[in-house]
Amino acid sequence: MKNTESQFDYVIVGAGSAGCVLAARLTENPDVRVALLEAGGSDRNILIQMPTALSYPMNMAQFNWGFESEPEPHLDNRRMDCPRGKVLGGSSSINGMVFVRGHACDINAWDAAGAAGWNYPSCLPYYKKMETWIGGADKYRGNGGPLSVCAGNNMKLNPLYERFIAAGSDAGYPKTKDYNGYQQEGFGQMHMSVKNGVRWSTANAYLKPAKHRSNLTVIPHTLVDKLMFDKNRVIGVRYFSGGRQMKVFANTEVILSAGSIGSPSILQRSGIGPAQVLEQAGVGVRVDSAGVGENLQDHLEVYFQYRCKQPVSLNRKLGLVSKGLIGAQWVLNKSGLGATNHFESCAFIRSRAGLQSPNVQYHFLPGAMRYDGRAAFAGDGYQVHVGPNTPLSRGRVAIKSDNPAQQPSILFNYLQHQQDVQDWRDTIKLTREILGQDAMLDYRGEEIQPGSAVQTDEQIDTWVRQNVESAYHPSCTVKMGATSDNKAVLDEQCKVRGMESLRVVDSSIFPSITNGNLNAPTIMVAERAADIIKGDVLPADTSAKVWIANDWENQQRSKTGTDLPGTS
Repeated sequence: MKNTESQFDYVIVGAGSAGCVLAARLTENPDVRVALLEAGGSDRNILIQMPTALSYPMNMAQFNWGFESEPEPHLDNRRMDCPRGKVLGGSSSINGMVFVRGHACDINAWDAAGAAGWNYPSCLPYYKKMETWIGGADKYRGNGGPLSVCAGNNMKLNPLYERFIAAGSDAGYPKTKDYNGYQQEGFGQMHMSVKNGVRWSTANAYLKPAKHRSNLTVIPHTLVDKLMFDKNRVIGVRYFSGGRQMKVFANTEVILSAGSIGSPSILQRSGIGPAQVLEQAGVGVRVDSAGVGENLQDHLEVYFQYRCKQPVSLNRKLGLVSKGLIGAQWVLNKSGLGATNHFESCAFIRSRAGLQSPNVQYHFLPGAMRYDGRAAFAGDGYQVHVGPNTPLSRGRVAIKSDNPAQQPSILFNYLQHQQDVQDWRDTIKLTREILGQDAMLDYRGEEIQPGSAVQTDEQIDTWVRQNVESAYHPSCTVKMGATSDNKAVLDEQCKVRGMESLRVVDSSIFPSITNGNLNAPTIMVAERAADIIKGDVLPADTSAKVWIANDWENQQRSKTGTDLPGTS
């Protein structure tokens, strides 16, 4: 691209989970010219493409913005990591590849909160459109979309996966054949965005097939400064590249897809946000929009770890020789332990009666290790990553100045709400009960953490504050909603209120966080937004029923361990 001012129909900021989708879909029309700006560079790196290497790119400054929270007042003033992808594919190039749509109730909650039309019947066609599910198409799953979804090695390479599912059944929870289909609640096989043993990021799934199009221009290594205006109309973006200030113009629209930290920061630097935040940062107020940067939500998790009495865990595969063999097999034929994220069984449960849908998620790992991939202790072990998924605590993102190189102030306000504290108490107790079932008896050794000394509510509270980590799902900071909601930045068309020719499309637009990992709903949102922009929205599917436990008002789970009867 020439180092001159350039003009396009659409300018998309951020080539991540949403931006790559938008760029691919909008350029399906050869008459539409699109510029896609990305702060990072190429994703052609073995550490990104090999699923088992997932811990590496997230810990590399080359691929990660490396955001960090302010001291969290309810977590003993700990600063929490907030990694975000800075590479083609964005966070879909550095995440754990876990594929979770979220429960239908989560999506329906968006509509109920004022994002008209954003409900499960309207979004299901886009979940189907986006994916190619290895199990084939049915009423809930797609088979012709760009994003390939599989189940890793189908739990064949380690007996602990099945034992975890059996433990859930022993504890009285249902099994589910497809948590992304009719029944989310229960224990079953986990799904991942991997194709033929390779990470299937949005860069691979959407952008790579579209990059050859003459009407798509990808501009990497850009630091977006702010939006440009003609009165109340957005006409382009100012950015820095190679130390030079550049401009790119949009004839039709600018679309921010910079994520739940990046998008509100760009809006605020451009004068769109809470007046007090802008004034403190020395930015003139163009639109006093109280919700920009507010409503920040995230998931927390802990690692519940046990020693394993049998020599079957992944801890035996962490030596240099084992890693070399795993890597060689993957390089040669994209198979084996290198072709999975190792989270091949999972669960979604309700922590208390009175909840219609799950609020706790489990990732089971047949090894005991830290997120950087190092062993947690000597010997064999296993762990579950677990945490409540419907937090009531809310945080915020606020710029400190108009300098795009300065990271914003991020405060999640984790565990501010007492219900979140109680959910953690319940989660720890329920998890210990599940992992204590006879199904794990032949493998279960000493509980490493939390450890047998952590029993009372006060002890659990202390341990959680000291050990909880982000699951890296920041969201909801530029939410959609009704006109009557002064914190709703966007209308249901993803348009920024008070401005013309400006939309936001990424996980920041969620009114509330979904249950589970956020990559799948982010891609779905981008698919539907692309059709909204094109004026060709798929009809809603009101025929797909969803499993809800019959006696959810009164029971936390079944008493028998068999599949619960359900209602739709």
